[in-house]
Order: sequence, then structure tokens, then C-alpha cells
Amino acid sequence: MHTTDDLIEIALKEDIGPGDITTDNIVGPETIGKGIIIAKQDLILAGIQVAERVFSHLDGDVVFDAAYSDGDLIAKGETVIRVEGSLSTLLKCERTALNFLQRLSGIATQTKKYVDEVDDTSVKLVDTRKTTPGWRVLEKYAVRMGGAHNHRMGLYDGVLIKDNHIAVAGGIKNAVRRVRETISHLVKVEVEASTAKEVSEALNAGADIILLDNMNLNQIQEAVSVIDHRVLVEVSGGVTRNQLKALAQTGVDLISIGALTHSAIAVDLSMRIELT
Repeated sequence: MHTTDDLIEIALKEDIGPGDITTDNIVGPETIGKGIIIAKQDLILAGIQVAERVFSHLDGDVVFDAAYSDGDLIAKGETVIRVEGSLSTLLKCERTALNFLQRLSGIATQTKKYVDEVDDTSVKLVDTRKTTPGWRVLEKYAVRMGGAHNHRMGLYDGVLIKDNHIAVAGGIKNAVRRVRETISHLVKVEVEASTAKEVSEALNAGADIILLDNMNLNQIQEAVSVIDHRVLVEVSGGVTRNQLKALAQTGVDLISIGALTHSAIAVDLSMRIELT
């Protein structure tokens, strides 16, 4: 698994390569400057510590001063961060630092919009594994900054028996039994169901959580009634913002939404350079 520092190193090497032929021919190594990162739109902030580590990766003497914390609502026009140090370092790190900030803040900002749709209900919104390869830890962190919750981090930390698992195991009962024979008693088992028959099979097999996949509202309401609070109920499958309120009112416990990460649009941030 990539660490944040690994991602930063990869990103800087990708951008700078053997050297910044523009900056290195214009700016002397002794020139000191200041960078001011400004919000060009209203946004929820995420990625402050990552941005700081981008600058310190190249130069530990850069002074990084954040006016806000991750999870804060930032108004358009506000100064978010000030950095001061070698002008060469600031110019070389500008794009990479902004890429992390813009992507992660974009996820947090989009997530907050989804969360606001159900803020008067008890339902929890959760993300999925539909993340940028290598960025999962960061993107799921950004989801939390937007006010939602994380589903499993990967295939290693949660059991989710899906349709393909059920098919190769010869049914839900067999799939649950095989998993139960090996995993710790502390691990919960979630089973995906797309029909009323599969819901009953998952209940009888001893699932801890049932994922209602791509069901319509009537089917979801019927399934919730059958389950009757015996296990947690999650709903998933092409969920959009305008469906959230109605889905929450069916009585489900969790709504998983791939769009929190895979369809988030980067926010608009820019860095203005000043000589000191």
C-alpha cells in the first residue's frame, strides 16, 4: 500500500523529472518568496497536511501557515494557506500541492452536499472502493472530512459476499458458511441481495448486514419490513443526491455511494506568488 509520502514523491518526480527547466533558469536558489493559496469558490477543505508535506519534501525550511483546518467551510476569496521560503521550491511544489488539495477538497465538498440531504435523519452515508488507484486512504479521509463515513478500506478488512461470490459458492448459505469457518468471530459478514428471496436467504444464513443492491423503493421498503431490525440494512447501486431523502425514509441504516469519490469534481484553488 502506498503511503502519503510515497504518493508525494511519485507526484513530484512525475512533475519535476530531472529538473524544472523554467524555474531553474529564472530563479536563483537564494531568492526567497511567499505563496498565498486562495479559494476561488466555496468549499470544504481537505488535504492540509498533505500539502504541507509536499513543500517539506523538497525543502524542510519552508514555513507553512494554514489559516483553516480540514473539514472547515471556506468561503470564496479566503486565503487558505501561506507558505514562505525558497522561491524555487514554492514554484516547483505549487502544482503538486494544489493537485492534492483540489482533489481531496473536491471530495469533501461533494460529500458534504450529499450529507446535507439527510442531515435530519439517522441514516449514515458511506463510501465505496471506487477510488483513484493508490489514493484510497486519502480519498476516504476526504469523505470523512465531508461528514460521511467509510465502508471497508479494502478486501482485507471486511467481508462482503457479492453476487459473484454467491455464484461460485453455490448459493448464499454456502458462501456464508465457508467464510464463517475461517474468519474471527469479531468480523461481521455482509451479504449482497438483489431480490426478496436473497434477502430471506441472507437472514437465514446468519448475515450481520444485508446490502440491498439496485432495488427500487418499493422493494427496499418490503425488504426493510422483512428484516425488521434484526440486522443492519445497507442500500447501494447508482444512488444520486435527489434519491437520498426517499431512501433514508425507507428505514435503511446505511447508504453507500460510489459517486462520493469517483465523480467528485476538483475545487478551484490557486496560488499567488509574491517576492519578500
